[in-house]
Amino acid sequence: MIELSIIIVNYKTPGLILDCLRTVYRETSEPEFEVIVVDNASGDDSRQIVEAVYPSVRWIQMTYNTGFARANNEGIRQSLGSVVLLLNSDTLIEGKAIEGCLGKFTLSSYVACGVQLLNTDRSAQISGNFFMKGGLNYLLPLPFLGSMIKSAGRLFQVAAPNVPEAKELVEVDWINGAFLMVKKSAIAQAGLMDEDFFLYAEEAEWCGRLRKLGKLCIYGQYHVVHLQGVSANDTFGSSGKGYYNFYDRKGLQIMLSNFVRIRKQFGVGWFFVQLFVYWLEVPVFAAGIVVSRLLGRKRDYTWGMFRQYCSNICFVAGKSRTIIQNKPYFYKVL
Repeated sequence: MIELSIIIVNYKTPGLILDCLRTVYRETSEPEFEVIVVDNASGDDSRQIVEAVYPSVRWIQMTYNTGFARANNEGIRQSLGSVVLLLNSDTLIEGKAIEGCLGKFTLSSYVACGVQLLNTDRSAQISGNFFMKGGLNYLLPLPFLGSMIKSAGRLFQVAAPNVPEAKELVEVDWINGAFLMVKKSAIAQAGLMDEDFFLYAEEAEWCGRLRKLGKLCIYGQYHVVHLQGVSANDTFGSSGKGYYNFYDRKGLQIMLSNFVRIRKQFGVGWFFVQLFVYWLEVPVFAAGIVVSRLLGRKRDYTWGMFRQYCSNICFVAGKSRTIIQNKPYFYKVL
């Protein structure tokens, strides 16, 4: 009997999937599990490459690039396990992480769990996070206002919105979607991922609904290497890791998805508060660049980045009416 369904979304990353599956099968012997690859209309030979090495993989072919939520939802619908693991293609399993995590998870009352993600240099990635009122943590990436907010937070000893590194079991509010294990019984009550999202913030919104049913945790004793942002950067023609980039098309998708999540999870009022602060960043951003040039400081920000930020926030503002109405809409910028 299949206990675990591992779901991996593919978009033109067969090499990453082969590396990922090599570690999945090497590090996972128990229990019985299935691997489902959901292909987002890659239009290449991904299927032939993967099935030539791993013929047991179940392949689900989407007819267009559906993004993260819709692809994973289709995998969940067709899965046979009582537990599902959403696993990024750019991950490498080590130390029996999947079976160790599953063993503890199935015996617990937690509805979802994750593990400690690592960079290739063994430094910790943020794997578990806490909800902040109104999603105020989304202000932290702002180039100049964000730095001021961080300083104020340190001054007033505001709790961090995430777990920098989990070394043992830590309870959290939401889990990084690169490795997200969820019980089917919880999904039956909370529902699937919100299909308005194309990419980014969907797991946070989903965990918000799951959190109403029970607790979530990170098993920090288990590690998975995450080549953060590799597939997304290729898709958007971007660079860099994390979610602090608001200065290209990937940054636009991050910004748009964040605002959609704010509206869905925290309401219209907080949506307007955040939008106001993002607009306030525009003159602050310009002034910050000017002052930095006058003081001869390192040029972390450029006028090109400023122009793209302005373009991105204008795009989000143009979608405000749709976001506020909260009717079904696919927020995809590709």
